[in-house]
Amino acid sequence: MTVDLSNFRKNYEKNSLLEFDVPEKPFLLFDEWFQQEKKLQKDNEEINAMSLSTIGEDGCPETRVVLLKEYSENGFIFYTNYFSSKGKSIQNIPKVCISFYWKKMERQIIIKGITSKVQKKKSDEYFHKRPRENQIGSWASRQSMILPSKKYLFKQYNKWKDFFDKKIIKRPFDWGGYIVKPYKMEFWQGQPNRLHDRLIYILKKEKKWILYRFYP
Repeated sequence: MTVDLSNFRKNYEKNSLLEFDVPEKPFLLFDEWFQQEKKLQKDNEEINAMSLSTIGEDGCPETRVVLLKEYSENGFIFYTNYFSSKGKSIQNIPKVCISFYWKKMERQIIIKGITSKVQKKKSDEYFHKRPRENQIGSWASRQSMILPSKKYLFKQYNKWKDFFDKKIIKRPFDWGGYIVKPYKMEFWQGQPNRLHDRLIYILKKEKKWILYRFYP
């Protein structure tokens, strides 16, 4: 079966991206774009959803969607199981790529960076902000391991739910946060006729960001 998608196309024309309109530091532009997209949010859309790409044990790139939980000039933070496929990949090769696509503003952001674990205290603080049901789920799921059945997963969930009944739930030792510290950040703005704007910030050795324009 062949499905022809050649007529699926859109002409982008909402905004432009020019060098004299952007700040010296890419984090400020990221925040500006994030806040603009946030204002357009409806129905609890997860604009903090980002694609995270790592290199798997077989040498093949692996991409999945995770949720950004904090950002600053220090980097971009997300949380997961340390023994998940992404956690193992990061342990072996800490270089990752994260990307955002915000269709309302016709924008993409692509970020390459080095990943490391956040401090245990920070992981603890975030864990206890999560809904109690999600905390229990972190204990019930051996993320990325083979699961006998969906019924077995619910059985594990109920077991830990009973175990923690009326107790404070501690963060599992194998669950916590990672921070991606970027060395390259690309801002993509859709343009008519596929002449898209691409501005790329690259971090130099003197810890200074240099701005380039790339061909679309």
